[in-house]
Amino acid sequence: MSASEQSAAEEIFDIFNEDGLLLGQAARGRVHVEGLWHKSAQVFLFDQAGRLYLQHRVAGKDVCGGLWDMSVAEHLKPGESYLEGAVRGLSEELGVGGIALKPMGEPQRTRLDQPEIGIRDYELQQVFRGSYQGAMVPDPVEVDEVRAIALDDLATWVRDKPEDFTPWLLRDLSRYRILPAAQAT
Repeated sequence: MSASEQSAAEEIFDIFNEDGLLLGQAARGRVHVEGLWHKSAQVFLFDQAGRLYLQHRVAGKDVCGGLWDMSVAEHLKPGESYLEGAVRGLSEELGVGGIALKPMGEPQRTRLDQPEIGIRDYELQQVFRGSYQGAMVPDPVEVDEVRAIALDDLATWVRDKPEDFTPWLLRDLSRYRILPAAQAT
């Protein structure tokens, strides 16, 4: 295990029951192995032309490494609000700030079981939407590449190669009706 993977496994999360009641804290590695509920914030970030910024996760990520994901997906630190986590994620993952974010509905309970790699990712997630125009400085430990893509082009890509994307991106593109209705999968 690399130093960055070791550090990530030791990261501490607040843990909750399925209804969002705080139960205590646990290390990230334990949280993902045991399927303990924890919180995360995701951001759909658009440019002025309406294109969606996607990030390509580094291959070494413990969950869905090497796949395309929403603009930002950030685990919350202990005591952090969803909005605080989203803002921090924009800064840490993409190197951007000063973005007005709007929640997209209420927080959702989501589960991703990947028994082949020993991961049970159970999250209470809040999704936000924002817009940004300007330079980004992605964190190379987290992000291989950032790409802005027109929604029609993304709909075609998702239809033709869904295996290129994280399961939660595919789910949330549909859940939040991001893609043009005629082309959404």
